Amino acid sequence: MSVVRVNDDGSLQVRARLTIPASEIELRVTTSGGPGGQHANRSLTKVVASFDVTASRTVSDVERALLLERVGGQVRASSSRHRSQNANRAAALSALGAKISAGLARQAPRRATRPTRASQVRRVDEKKARARLKQSRRDPED
Repeated sequence: MSVVRVNDDGSLQVRARLTIPASEIELRVTTSGGPGGQHANRSLTKVVASFDVTASRTVSDVERALLLERVGGQVRASSSRHRSQNANRAAALSALGAKISAGLARQAPRRATRPTRASQVRRVDEKKARARLKQSRRDPED
């Protein structure tokens, strides 16, 4: 299963453990800008999906803290690349789910490593070569 799935009822399944109901996702439709002539100016095909992290009842306190820290109190995604509102709705919901999923992803802590012996030798050799180059540019009297 992919990380994000839009269910038939309009809810958003994120990372198999979190399902955001459609009632917590606000969908707005508007005209998409750009070229396209009169059709683009009159058709309500662009979809903006937003999710209020602070007002949500489905996310746990830990998940809420992660989302607030990483993506903020409002998560928004929009789509206007398709000609139909239905396709843009699905694309906007998928993008919204991807943003929420990225905000909930736990990153492994970085383990500090020491430079390898070869990289230390390379670094010193490069410094010596640079010093020799600068030495060759100097006046002989120095």
